[in-house]
Amino acid sequence: MLGGVGCANLLEKWALPTFFLPLGVAAVEATERLARIEAVVSPVLQAHGLFLVDLQWRREGRRSVLRFFVDKAGGVGIADCQRFSHEAGDVLDASGLIQEGYDLEVSSPGLTRELKTDREWRWAQGKRVRCWMSDPVNGRTEFTGRLAEVTESVVRLEGTDGEAELPRRGVTKARLEPNL
Repeated sequence: MLGGVGCANLLEKWALPTFFLPLGVAAVEATERLARIEAVVSPVLQAHGLFLVDLQWRREGRRSVLRFFVDKAGGVGIADCQRFSHEAGDVLDASGLIQEGYDLEVSSPGLTRELKTDREWRWAQGKRVRCWMSDPVNGRTEFTGRLAEVTESVVRLEGTDGEAELPRRGVTKARLEPNL
């Protein structure tokens, strides 16, 4: 006891340090923060016909970085990224959602973007992709084709050698395959 105050009472007054948070709490908070950011900038995306492929918040050195990866029909250019960056930055500043200093980056998803999230898979429909499998399907572990359909359980590709229906849980890696 310190000055008549037990340790249990002292802990009630102060929050536990973040390294004592249960696993997953920080991830949930980060996901919620990104969802709020997305909701705030959504009208800007819609106004410019942009699709949000990915959104990241990362701590890099002493500052944080907020990254938007956007696309649109026909492809996104530098001017699209600049315009969105300025307008999204203004909207975010006005919202007061982000209090600390951060850098805002906007770019295209890239020609060979890896597909990880459901949002990225939806965005890639109709595009040419390459998938690697954990177990062979019809004797093969690598498939390339146009992404015709993606569900929770199936990835369906249409390629030059026909159609391939792949179990999604067996896809170990998938990425865009540029048309060269």
